[in-house]
Amino acid sequence: MNKFLELKTISLFLFLISIILVFWCSDSTHKSSDAEIPSKPFGIVIHGGAGNMERANYSVEQIAAYKERLNAALTKGYSVLENGGTALDAVEQTIIVLENSPLFNAGKGAVFTNNGLNELDAAIMDGSNLNAGAVAGVTTIKNPIKLARAVMEKSKHVMMIGKGAEIFAAEQNIEIVDPSYFRTEERWKALQKIKMHEQNKDESYLNNNYDYKFGTVGCAALDINGNLAAGTSTGGMTNKKYGRVGDVPIIGAGTYANNNTCALSATGHGEFFIRNVVTHDISALMEYKNLSLKEAANEVVMKKLVQQKGGGGVIGIDKAGNITMPFNTKGMFRGFKTSDGKSVVKIFRD
Repeated sequence: MNKFLELKTISLFLFLISIILVFWCSDSTHKSSDAEIPSKPFGIVIHGGAGNMERANYSVEQIAAYKERLNAALTKGYSVLENGGTALDAVEQTIIVLENSPLFNAGKGAVFTNNGLNELDAAIMDGSNLNAGAVAGVTTIKNPIKLARAVMEKSKHVMMIGKGAEIFAAEQNIEIVDPSYFRTEERWKALQKIKMHEQNKDESYLNNNYDYKFGTVGCAALDINGNLAAGTSTGGMTNKKYGRVGDVPIIGAGTYANNNTCALSATGHGEFFIRNVVTHDISALMEYKNLSLKEAANEVVMKKLVQQKGGGGVIGIDKAGNITMPFNTKGMFRGFKTSDGKSVVKIFRD
């Protein structure tokens, strides 16, 4: 009987020990798993156009205004990513902030064509599946980036232009405005000034004037799921003629995203960016030659384009969260914010 009680006591003791061990191991496993889960990088990078702008031509107040809007756009997009949102949503929301500001050549404040119109182009691309949407030559769409995304997600097409794109916008309940919404006196005066210099055949002014060639806003983002996206929006080139379309809505020229490499948005003299298929070329150099994002972007922007006198720049982010913002002009409105705490907004080369 005593032996029986002794065995029973030992069995009960072992049983209790086993229960304690199970709970301890389970708790340790959870703690270990929590500790081993790495934080996934995410980030956002933007531009508001590149050109031959000189610091001396901007007042302290103007510089502060530009930086405030760039920071507001970054904050908007970053908050989307920080709360687990998609790179596509971050790109769209960021560009909307810039389209709504008269400071930039996109949406409100877009430059004028030769016949006094504001013709808008935009594109967006999803790096997870290479889907893309673009619009060109629209004149009544408040936020062209919204329409570009609708083309990508709600149609079977990649690009829509002009009146057809505007009909599609109405069908998708995208906000339509009177063309006068986009007008600003500063842009109108810039058109008149350029026409005067053109009439006088002042090539020096035409070749170096910021508003004549350059503008555009753009964004590229990486979300916590590892997906990349890019978008670009523009009013094009001041005094452009006869239905001219630049690089922005041409996928692979002004806008490109691929989860295997990077997401990019370009700004500059569009004809050169089209001929060199700039954003796809950067991605291809990464994919086929195993160059880093920085190396590939510098190869294209700082070498190929410079050799051809193609002014401009790109902003980009790769699948690891690395950022690049090269430009071969005197300045580029630009900035980025990443999950490691880095945040930058700049205009000039400093």
